[in-house]
Amino acid sequence: KAMAKLSVGFVGWRGMVGSVLMERMLKEKDFDGSYNPFFFTTSNVGGKGPDVGIDAPPLLDAFDIKELGKMNIVLTCQGGDYTNEVHPKLRATGWDGYWIDAASALRMKDNAIIVLDPVNRATIDQGLKDGVKDYVGGNCTVSLMLMGLGGLFEKGWVEWMSSMTYQAASGAGAKNMRELVGQMEAIGAVDPALKDPRGDILGLDRAVTTVMTADSFPTDNFGAPLAGSLIAWIDKAVDDGQTKEEWKGVAETNKILNTTERIPIDGCCVRIGSMRCHSQALTIKLKRDIPMSEIEAAIAAHNEWVEVVPNTKEDTLKRLSPAAINGTLKVPVGRLRKMNIGPEYLTCFTVGDQLLWGAAEPVRRMLNIALESLKK
Repeated sequence: KAMAKLSVGFVGWRGMVGSVLMERMLKEKDFDGSYNPFFFTTSNVGGKGPDVGIDAPPLLDAFDIKELGKMNIVLTCQGGDYTNEVHPKLRATGWDGYWIDAASALRMKDNAIIVLDPVNRATIDQGLKDGVKDYVGGNCTVSLMLMGLGGLFEKGWVEWMSSMTYQAASGAGAKNMRELVGQMEAIGAVDPALKDPRGDILGLDRAVTTVMTADSFPTDNFGAPLAGSLIAWIDKAVDDGQTKEEWKGVAETNKILNTTERIPIDGCCVRIGSMRCHSQALTIKLKRDIPMSEIEAAIAAHNEWVEVVPNTKEDTLKRLSPAAINGTLKVPVGRLRKMNIGPEYLTCFTVGDQLLWGAAEPVRRMLNIALESLKK
């Protein structure tokens, strides 16, 4: 007798991360008919689901614990508030399916694994064997840093690391992306005469500043101008002067890597006017002086998406920026060099798409891993 098809419930598939997930799944032909997809909604119960090439029933209620309980796997991109409300209720019924989550709510729970295949595939596989049921996507900058520098951690070469981030508007949400564009439009609407190449440049500068500091300048979501400026604070304050975003660097990296000896990581997280790609400038203290050729080889060999960019102006401008990799799975690592502080100090700059490796792709890959595990 053929085994009944597995059921997978998707929640939050219309939001920003969920939309990117659907795009990726369609591109990779993940809706292949080998399982039954069910789409859940918080607002349009009974409506028509997305076109994924196979028939799916009308939209189900994302708060219906009984319907969720029929799923072998629930994959949610609905956000942390949803997870905090629904996940405990679902588990309380005795449901022992796989919960795969793009939100941060469960990340640091002892019985959850932060997923970043290919970086911690061994930890994921061991978790499946051990009966772990909750699998959570990691912080975007942490995931992107590990995709770029996983080779150095895999070799055990990193003593400590400092990360200075340049984070895109997308990390704060769709409303913030729209607000950034609104800010750009407001700045671009200054007197055209001032933009003439022969015009008064100081007058243009004053006009832009006047626009950015006006009460009418759109800052409802960011709380400050971002276009033409930056915001040196992301998330809420935690202990020792850190923001929560900065704390995640050390907490999540060590959890993903399943380290026995904690690797110190700290830095300053900054929001910039990029749309959807996060960048990071990294200072790495190596455990010993390792030749640059070995460092570059270790980085390049770790996974198929990382790219070592030669440390030249031409290559940097062409390949190492948010504009160059937006919408791709590439994770370029460039500006690689030893620092004049000492031969065991390394610096580099890396960029990655926050909505792909920073959000949707790790949970997409985890879904396929969980499906394979259940089919065995």
